[in-house]
Amino acid sequence: MAGIRSLAKDTAVYGMSSIVGRFLNWCLVPMYTHVFPAEEYGVVTLVYSIVALLLVCLTYGMETGFFRFANHERWKDPMQVYTTALSALGVSSTVFCIIVLIFSDIFAGWIDCPGHPSYVWMMGIAVGLDAFTSLPFAYLRYKHKAMRFAALKLVGIGLNIGLNIFFILLLPHLAERGMCGWMWSDDFGVGYIFLANLIASVVTLVLLMPELRGRWSYCGKLLREMLVYSFPLLVLGLAGIMNQSIDKILYPLLIHDRAEAMDGLGIYGANYKIAIIMVMFIQAFRFAYEPYIFAQHKTQDGKRSSEAYVQAMKWYVIFGMLIFLGVMEMIDIVKWFIAPSYFSGLRVVPLIMIAEFFFGVFFNLSVWYKITDRTIYGTWFSLLGLAVTLGLNVALVPMMGYMGCAVAALCCYGVMMIASWVVGKKKYPINYDVKSGVFYFAAGTGLWAVTLAIRHFTDMQDALLWCLRVVAIGAYIGIVILKEKPRAVATRN
Repeated sequence: MAGIRSLAKDTAVYGMSSIVGRFLNWCLVPMYTHVFPAEEYGVVTLVYSIVALLLVCLTYGMETGFFRFANHERWKDPMQVYTTALSALGVSSTVFCIIVLIFSDIFAGWIDCPGHPSYVWMMGIAVGLDAFTSLPFAYLRYKHKAMRFAALKLVGIGLNIGLNIFFILLLPHLAERGMCGWMWSDDFGVGYIFLANLIASVVTLVLLMPELRGRWSYCGKLLREMLVYSFPLLVLGLAGIMNQSIDKILYPLLIHDRAEAMDGLGIYGANYKIAIIMVMFIQAFRFAYEPYIFAQHKTQDGKRSSEAYVQAMKWYVIFGMLIFLGVMEMIDIVKWFIAPSYFSGLRVVPLIMIAEFFFGVFFNLSVWYKITDRTIYGTWFSLLGLAVTLGLNVALVPMMGYMGCAVAALCCYGVMMIASWVVGKKKYPINYDVKSGVFYFAAGTGLWAVTLAIRHFTDMQDALLWCLRVVAIGAYIGIVILKEKPRAVATRN
């Protein structure tokens, strides 16, 4: 239980930076949706979907590779592992930025922004910097410097948000009054979002300078071993991020009318942001879980480490479904984070939240192939999910629009989750408490379904309906307490 408490503590710290940061970024969505029409916001959605793919390519699994080799019995010097990986990322990120600068005009046409090559080079440099700084952040996680990690993340996010507010809300008014006119251009539009991102990335790099100093030691043999280990993770990460982003990249290609496509993409992207609450929880959990599982595998025997993985999975499911139920019961409040003109897309929210929940379960299940160095299985699972995503998007989007994207995401992560569990039972058996997991999933979705049905099929007054929603959330918490408290007492005894 001490290990679980440590994991919970780190999750809380990482979660604070992730949740607060993502929440603040989330709060920008109302500004974007009120200032920019859906068609222009669709451009932002498309660009950041491509950026997500590029970040995975440019980090090529080195974060997980660093954790593995820093804890590897054959490599006794974690600093050498860190600086070797950092050297590789520095070279690859620099080459990428040079390519982007040279071909920015061509790339601008590809992302439906002809005449705005600055959009491309700003985001290209920001991506290169973010890929490089991902390893110093991983090093902070390895050293259990959660507070510094959180502080730096929040500074970068806060600066990005502050610059967004300045460029989009304040700068136009200042320019009208003859101040800062040289900084303002009506034609630049969503480019100010990308400029804010670039400045924040540069500042983050400067703040991470202490993690870039010290004894550097490069080892070619070590790098080759890390690349062999990490390459399947690159394919895994690429397939995984494509499962998250490819629908937004494909959507304009599957809808014949380009203006309608960008408008629908903007609506889908804005409503996807509502589900970010589940994504924030999963990200916080992931930051703490990866160092935790490798440390458990190194310091504990097989039985004790397996028990830790089982407990981690159970509590992930419990809190994940609490988040789902809370968001869906309070959707009439949460929805006001986007402009009313985007409300038509709210129906995708429950599907996306469950899809992300399934992805979190899949991430928990991935422990078996990571600690046994059989990461190729993660690649196969993600490629299977990608095949589902591509097939269902092509089949459903022309008929269902962006609802087809949401259905595809749900099926993709569901298939990956089931496949990993089935194969894992044979390759590295871990006795997960499947019955409890299914029970809590059924409890969360069932309570939401009951309140949804009452809302649609009765004339219950709003005040009573809100009371019912609060009761549903309280009932779920009560179920967890009644079910888990006796187990906790038995464990202590």
